[in-house]
This record gives sequence, C-alpha cells and structure tokens, in this order.
Amino acid sequence: MAESTSAHTGTTVIEDRVDGPMVRVENLHRSYGSGAAAVHALRGVSFDVARGELVALKGRSGSGKTTLLNLVGGLDTPDEGRVTVDGTDLAGLDEDGILALRRDRIGFVFQSFGLIPILTAAENVGVPMRLRKVDSREREERVELLLALVGLADHAEQRPGELSGGQQQRVAIARALANRPALLIADEPTGQLDAETGLAVMELLRAVVRSEGVTALIATHDAQLLGLADRVLELHDGHIVEQS
Repeated sequence: MAESTSAHTGTTVIEDRVDGPMVRVENLHRSYGSGAAAVHALRGVSFDVARGELVALKGRSGSGKTTLLNLVGGLDTPDEGRVTVDGTDLAGLDEDGILALRRDRIGFVFQSFGLIPILTAAENVGVPMRLRKVDSREREERVELLLALVGLADHAEQRPGELSGGQQQRVAIARALANRPALLIADEPTGQLDAETGLAVMELLRAVVRSEGVTALIATHDAQLLGLADRVLELHDGHIVEQS
C-alpha cells in the first residue's frame, strides 16, 4: 500500500500493494501516565499477520488487547516501535494519510455495535460509502450484497432498535466491509452477546474473511471462539507470551 494525492480531488488516496505481510508490529511500547502511576499497556510487542489470515488476540482485561488494536488501526500512536499496515509505516503518515488509511483500508467492528439509531440497517451499512461519495447505484448494490452476506437481506429497512444484539453486530460487520477493507479489526465483537449468538457471529467473521479476502485481527476472551482462528496470540501484562 502507498499514499498518494489525487490530482482531481486533492484528497489523500491509499493505493494497493501486494508484497509482504498485511500487518507488521515491531517492538511496540505504549504507556499511559507517568512516574510511579504509569500504566505500561504494551512492552515490546512484535508479530506479523499474513494476508488472508484470521488472528485472534486473547488475554484478560487489562492485558493490552485494545491498546494493540488501536495502534494497529491508527487510532493511537506508540511511544516506541513501529506498525506497518499493508506495506506502509503508520509513523510516516500525516493526519490526512491516517484518515485515508482508516477510511479506505481498515474496517472496524466494536463490542458496542456503534450503529446510528435513526438509520435503517441498509442506511447504516451505506454510511462509509457515502463518506467516500460512492455512486448511489454502486452503493445500493454493495449494501444489498453485504446484508445478504451476513444473513440480513430481509431486515434492510429495520432500525437497530428493532434488531436483536446478534443482528445489530451483523449489521456492524457489514458496515465494516462496505469499503472493501484489506484489514478487519474487531475488539471483543461478541462481548455483548450470549454464547450461542457469539459463536454464530464469530463463524460469520470466519466466513467473510474467506469470501471477501480480508485479513482479520480480532480480540476475544472467549475460549470457545479461539478455535476458529488461524493463529492465536496471547497477551499478558503487555507482552506476547504465547503464539499458537
């Protein structure tokens, strides 16, 4: 992936690149606060995520999972170390470049769903494409395809309050895929769901990684869901202590 500026619009554009891992994390450190009260969230974390791989992060609350996802997704910056996503060092991007990376190449799924209550399922899925000014016909076709992919073709006109928790998370996954991201980042995507629904959502994530050709980095504390990952990284007190 490389950064360029469109001659037509003047906006930052993230271009595809196909060499190397999708994610490379090197000697990552991140602390909050200072002195004796400092919290060392990450302490020298390093790993790669191959293209098309689904990697799960496990660890207890406070182990550094969310901090790590925020750094990989460009939502935070490290104190030390480097994050490379799709061939681009995030430290080399200015604010516009980071925004373009998150808009064009990364999809986010959060535990809290984050849907807009007044919009229908279809409208929620279409929001990222509206921000990119995607043609309305192309946008509608993509929304229809994604809702079918997550099993909600018959719920397009329902608002979040009319959907179950599992259905809302499926809408959130469809929205995250709207702009055809290269990387999907999910932070405890089943945390608000019961075990059966959570497993169904995780199986869905497994399926969309395959069908959409997406790389995924997913934080979860649910042991029964880890078996669906290609690889598991365990975080403990800011260190990776196990890779399987």
